[in-house]
Amino acid sequence: MGGDGPGPHVLSGSLPPTTLARVKRTITLDPAPDLRLTFGHLHGGTTHPHRPLGRSEGWRASRTPQGAATLHLLVDGVRIDATGWGPGAEWALEHLPDLLGARDDPTSFPTNSHRLMRELRKQFFGLRIARTEQVHEALVPIILGQVVTRTEARRAERRLIEEYGEDAPGPEPLRLQPEPAVLARLKYEDFHPLGIARKKALLIIEVSRRAARLAEIAGMDSLTAEKRLQAVPGIGPWSSALVISECLGDPDAVPVGDYHLPNTVAWALAGEARATDGRMLELLEPYRPHRYRAALMLKLSGIGAPKYGPRTEVRSFSNY
Repeated sequence: MGGDGPGPHVLSGSLPPTTLARVKRTITLDPAPDLRLTFGHLHGGTTHPHRPLGRSEGWRASRTPQGAATLHLLVDGVRIDATGWGPGAEWALEHLPDLLGARDDPTSFPTNSHRLMRELRKQFFGLRIARTEQVHEALVPIILGQVVTRTEARRAERRLIEEYGEDAPGPEPLRLQPEPAVLARLKYEDFHPLGIARKKALLIIEVSRRAARLAEIAGMDSLTAEKRLQAVPGIGPWSSALVISECLGDPDAVPVGDYHLPNTVAWALAGEARATDGRMLELLEPYRPHRYRAALMLKLSGIGAPKYGPRTEVRSFSNY
């Protein structure tokens, strides 16, 4: 598992009893995370509909093993103040260091790298690789993102949350992703009005039925977790790598099979407009064990290879 060497951090404060409606915790983490960079690319969990994640403040709602939780985070220097609501708030605050990337060590990123990567490392120094441990929450939106545009995936996820999710605890209007038990009881016909293809609907139902067993990967190393995930038909290298990077906080889990990423990496690092997954891995090899971080920084930078063909259109789900 990546990120075994945690960056320096000191925890302080005790967790109040769960009988309180609101619980708080303060930690220090140096270097401090940029919340927008650290959480903005995650698939699981939900953020505030009217207050986008900022560098130093943000909201996040999620399901924990102890129940639903909403967190409000405020970063001041190396100090992070967190306030939680809901039955899972105590669990969420207990695991707050992992969520903020305390196991990740961004200072160990190779310094003798490509000039562009050195510049991006400075630009995205606040990017920490979060460890959420919420496997099902990550899997569902990742499945929705298979072989479609980002617009299609987000639209389908929003509809799914609106139809089968529920309000998150706390004072703000956040919504929770649907519980595995809710999705496991559905049929494909229930997904059809939401614009979700039959194949994806059946896969979401299947991973929801296996949610308890898949949740066990939170205690596994990355290789074992990959095998467990890919034992589910329909979960391939791309999906499993994204789950592992997010749920285990692995900064080295490269999503092989991405439509654009190989071209982005090859164009940025070698001036090559088109590349295979093999070529992408070759170019990322000097950044091990931070290959995912390197690829993510290139993606976040907005760098893109030249486009020679027609722009990908939003397609009808009925064809898949």
